Amino acid sequence: MNEMLAYSIHLGNDKNKTKKAKEIAKTNQSNTTSFSNNSIQNLAQLSKANNHNLRKYDNKTELISIIYGTNNLVNDVQNLYLQEFENARIEYNNKQTREDRKIQNYFEHISKNSNRDLCCELIIELGDMNFWQDKTQEYCYKMVQVYKEQLQDFVTIVPQFKIANAVIHFDETSPHLHIIGIPIKERIQKWNEKTSSKITNIYKRISNKNTR
Repeated sequence: MNEMLAYSIHLGNDKNKTKKAKEIAKTNQSNTTSFSNNSIQNLAQLSKANNHNLRKYDNKTELISIIYGTNNLVNDVQNLYLQEFENARIEYNNKQTREDRKIQNYFEHISKNSNRDLCCELIIELGDMNFWQDKTQEYCYKMVQVYKEQLQDFVTIVPQFKIANAVIHFDETSPHLHIIGIPIKERIQKWNEKTSSKITNIYKRISNKNTR
């Protein structure tokens, strides 16, 4: 039997790339801003996401379920960079005549570039607070299979978003899925150049989606 649930997917935005944000960032030691944004701008923010998403700060790993990737988010993103960009990096370097223009590590190169995001985070949530307030823990854990299917559908619908890690949280108001990955585009200049990008408006908000 199908049951109607509210469905939402939250994406990042470009508030941290506005002129105002960049001026504020100049006054901070981290060179970043704290505007509402699901993008992860550098290694420090990725480490914070690792601690939060994988519950490293309290070791309550029994209250999460990793459905893609490992228990080390930083390594997952670094490995994804190698998988997606290493061939393009080597090709790019082979075209350079000056050593100072070569990129030795694309992950580090992007993490130090304030004009680009290192990766992005999306959150998928089914049901609202009222729906989940009287549900048992056993019922909540049935969402593991539901979110696994959601992840498979997402990969099919948005193949240009490469996933590094996906984890479900069961210790908050409702079970929800955190996805961290890299939006990718390929552009052709003198040779193919594969770059990380920001995906916006994939979905804004979808409501009343059927799920089991």
